[in-house]
Amino acid sequence: MNRPANVITLLVLVALITYLFVQAPAPLPEEDTITGQSIPIKTVFQLVAAENDVVRALWTRDIVGMGKKSGFKFDEEWRDKDVQAGPLPALFLRETATSLEKNIIRLSLFLGSDFPINQSNLFLGLQKEAFEKIKNDHLPQFFYTQDTQLFTGMFPDYASVQPCIDCHNEHPDSPKTDWVLNDIMGATTWSYPKETVSRDELMKIIASLRKGFRDAYSDYIEKVATFSRKPKIGKQWPRDGYFLPSVDIFMNEFSKRASQSTMELLLHKPANADKKSYEVNNNTM
Repeated sequence: MNRPANVITLLVLVALITYLFVQAPAPLPEEDTITGQSIPIKTVFQLVAAENDVVRALWTRDIVGMGKKSGFKFDEEWRDKDVQAGPLPALFLRETATSLEKNIIRLSLFLGSDFPINQSNLFLGLQKEAFEKIKNDHLPQFFYTQDTQLFTGMFPDYASVQPCIDCHNEHPDSPKTDWVLNDIMGATTWSYPKETVSRDELMKIIASLRKGFRDAYSDYIEKVATFSRKPKIGKQWPRDGYFLPSVDIFMNEFSKRASQSTMELLLHKPANADKKSYEVNNNTM
């Protein structure tokens, strides 16, 4: 792809992200300014992965990490009626994935590993091969398979916070109990049926993912309402004591952090719309 087209695609993405994040969004570029432009799914995967990194960090550090210090509990059986706890970080992602499955937008999300606590999260086949490459070079893998007819992007999932490490090392069903900071514990895997998307489709993809984040946090707030000791829900966070932010406050904080993260991604990694960027069947980039 030539440089001017690359620049135009980048400007389109910047305009889209501005529209998504700014409270009073600026108008999108005129249609004739970007006629014929499409956004490669590889770039879309990079954007949704960046969003996921932000919400995972927010949930893990600001809710789970600080929450444990303030008296909150988090458990893999958090949905059981007799368990007064919230979802662990991996389960928060699973709740997001469940929401995506119900959406007409066909973006799918899966968190897998070669040492999962739950064997349903074990990488197999082509995903296992791609994950081995990720462990070797720490780089995302992108591939397409004929049987599923899906384009896929896999991103390393690091042991970045102590609560996740402790949970995996102490879990009775964990096949690995010597995790340390910065280990690659697994990979988030995104799939979509198209190689390129329009600007409107990108907006719908981002919106569906954010709905997934909102649904996951809303489910937690609904569960909290059943606790015998109910925290105050409003503007304060667990770092302030036995408090939880409301759904809107949580999502507003996420949006603020995601805006900076996504803009940095766009500005430092210009989009490459080369339609031959994916290998087919058992080959990865």
